[in-house]
Amino acid sequence: MNIREIVAKSPVIPVLTITELEHAVPLARALLAGGLGVLEITMRTPVALAAIEAMRKAVPDAIIGVGTLTRAVDFAAADRVGAQFGVTPGLTPELAAAARGARFPLLPGVMTPTELIQARAAGFNVLKLFPAEQAGGIGMLKALGAPFPDVLFCPTGGISRATAPNFLALPNVVCVGGSWVAPAALLAAKDWAGIEALARDAAALKKA
Repeated sequence: MNIREIVAKSPVIPVLTITELEHAVPLARALLAGGLGVLEITMRTPVALAAIEAMRKAVPDAIIGVGTLTRAVDFAAADRVGAQFGVTPGLTPELAAAARGARFPLLPGVMTPTELIQARAAGFNVLKLFPAEQAGGIGMLKALGAPFPDVLFCPTGGISRATAPNFLALPNVVCVGGSWVAPAALLAAKDWAGIEALARDAAALKKA
């Protein structure tokens, strides 16, 4: 699948920071049971790559991506564990080149109109606005809509259950990234039923 097809599958892509490998598979199962089948695992912990590999093997119906790709070598590592899409917080020529050599599609991050133009010139027209709230949030996305009607966004960063519907109401927003569906407290408690309930609520959010 290409990145446009992947991000269109769900209104919310959970952004997951996994610190305990044993959490990976039950977390993926809970989110999928709740209706969220596209998951982003951030490369912020030592077990992130192992978590992706475990999820891919145990939960084949989920689409497992890797986030926080910041170096070209990260793409090769993500490739080896079977990541199905990648997400970067920004885009450089080095990262764009690595993306072209990867076996998975990329959702690159941008924050400004100049970065958007550079990303589009590199062949990307589905982008992550990051960090969304700090970059201007709803107002920025509305402002970008007119001059860039061909670009779709998955805003991520500072978005909550309360603000997600406002983002999803915008015509140039295809989905949002959010961490509220798997809060640290529920992960620590291994409350998979609670996470499934949060996922079900998030999956019910509608695009305008």
